Amino acid sequence: MPTQKPRLVNLDLDLVRAFVAVAEAKNFTRAGARLGRTQSTISLQIKRLEEQLNSELFSRDPRNVALTAQGEALIAQARRLLRLNDEIVGEVFEHSLEGEVRFGAPEDFATTHLPGILGDYARAYPHVSLSVTCDLTLNLMDKMSQGELDLALIKREPASVVAGQPVWRERLVWVGAGEDVFAPDAPIPLIVAPSPCVYRKRATSALDLAGRKWRVAYTSPSLAGQHAALRAGLGVTALPTEMTPKDLVHFGPEHGFPPLADAEITLVRGAKTLSVPAERLANFILASLDRERDAH
Repeated sequence: MPTQKPRLVNLDLDLVRAFVAVAEAKNFTRAGARLGRTQSTISLQIKRLEEQLNSELFSRDPRNVALTAQGEALIAQARRLLRLNDEIVGEVFEHSLEGEVRFGAPEDFATTHLPGILGDYARAYPHVSLSVTCDLTLNLMDKMSQGELDLALIKREPASVVAGQPVWRERLVWVGAGEDVFAPDAPIPLIVAPSPCVYRKRATSALDLAGRKWRVAYTSPSLAGQHAALRAGLGVTALPTEMTPKDLVHFGPEHGFPPLADAEITLVRGAKTLSVPAERLANFILASLDRERDAH
């Protein structure tokens, strides 16, 4: 009796892209927001892909979405398949994509996380003009409301009413040059950005709640300026752990400093429908920060 040939399956790349988006976001709703689809549409696409492959790709519970063993085996090949597809499409069609994208981000986050992302984007779309504005969140939101930016990464409270897509959670720590920058019974000298600033609010709110007196010793909108003031021993500040230079000291409860609540970075779009170059940049940012968050 002749052996039956295996069934030939032609994978739908839209389903594969949905699979990779869910795997990276670990959430159907966030994956849908990245791809511009509803959560129910993403769920249906994953179901169809699982039916095509006759495999369960995700384990699901009310709080978590995780790859199964079959999903883990597929993810690297799925990314490879999408890269090949995008390279082909890019060479044939999108390499000549033209236009301008006006993008804004806080200086500290931009210098820490974005150089590689923006470099990859510029190489992928060499005919797109990328205009980057680094500024305080309040100023970026003003520019967004005036139609001067297409996309922006902003700092916000996790429970904020500001519309946007959360992309990064920042764990804040107290830092300074050493214990001699503050006296036990004197107000804490703070190095901060101008108001309103999420990090500044985190620092002052935490000290107020702990009953510690404080004073603003130095104000600078620049991360480099704050680092210089810290190294000069002018005071202490609250910074994300990844933005803390190695030559500065972390302070904690043993030094009398209260814990700091996390901050959040959110991607905000200037319009419901972005230009194709702007949407491509949004996807670059979302995918890259997802991968970086997973690596942490």
